[in-house]
Amino acid sequence: MEPRPRSFYVLTAFFALFVLFLYGPTLTIGVLSFQGPGGGLTFPMRGVSLNWFRELFMEQAVGDIWGAFRRSAALGLMVMVTTVVVSVMGGLAFRKRFAGSAVLFYLTITSLVIPSILISLGVGLIFNQLGFKVHWATSGFGSQLTWTLPFGLLIMFAVFNRFDASYEEAARDQGATAWQTIWHVVLPIIAPSLIGVALFGFTLSYDEFARTLLTAGSYNTLPLEIFGMTTNVTTPVIYALGSLTTLFSFAIIGVFLVVVWTMGKRRARLGSDAGKGV
Repeated sequence: MEPRPRSFYVLTAFFALFVLFLYGPTLTIGVLSFQGPGGGLTFPMRGVSLNWFRELFMEQAVGDIWGAFRRSAALGLMVMVTTVVVSVMGGLAFRKRFAGSAVLFYLTITSLVIPSILISLGVGLIFNQLGFKVHWATSGFGSQLTWTLPFGLLIMFAVFNRFDASYEEAARDQGATAWQTIWHVVLPIIAPSLIGVALFGFTLSYDEFARTLLTAGSYNTLPLEIFGMTTNVTTPVIYALGSLTTLFSFAIIGVFLVVVWTMGKRRARLGSDAGKGV
């Protein structure tokens, strides 16, 4: 076996530092959440316990942690479903060029480069000027879509750019209508990409702060609640909350990965059965 060049070890060390930089803060919060009952917000730790996780589930003197969590989860689901539906419709529409399609595309993508806080301010002002109530389920929902929809559309554009139209032609040759072709042919083929769009939509919404700051109204989402707690809570309970929300995020990602894996196995099994039948 040939010896590895020195560049291999240099690049390995660089990658290890990158991973440490990426996950170091999360790991630090996870470790500090296990402080003993007399522990503080910094090292060194004063014992090891689950005390702060127990404290998290007790009534807090400030904030509404679990209410904020429910609002973030509900908002994430709303944004996820809307992002998937609009992205698929947009991807199908952009398969055929139409007047103004290029302008519309760049206008959609432009929202990604506008500072998030300005989006939040603009949406909040529009709702105030129109006499609508600023609320996380309305103005907050709209401001977050300006963040998730461009990502969803970009994914769908990439998917449909490499989509083989012969599958649709074969379905139409068999007498399928346009809706039947989309439902029974197009959507099953692009299903893994739809799961990716859904994951983007939910996770981007769940942890969004700036675009929700001025559009959530009187009720905080979880990121806003955590930010508020940093000025009031002086115990490791906030680290325990951070650890649980991180685990929740990884659980959501895990669920989506299991769904994709299951779909892949099912498709492979169907293909194998079809091959045996032939």
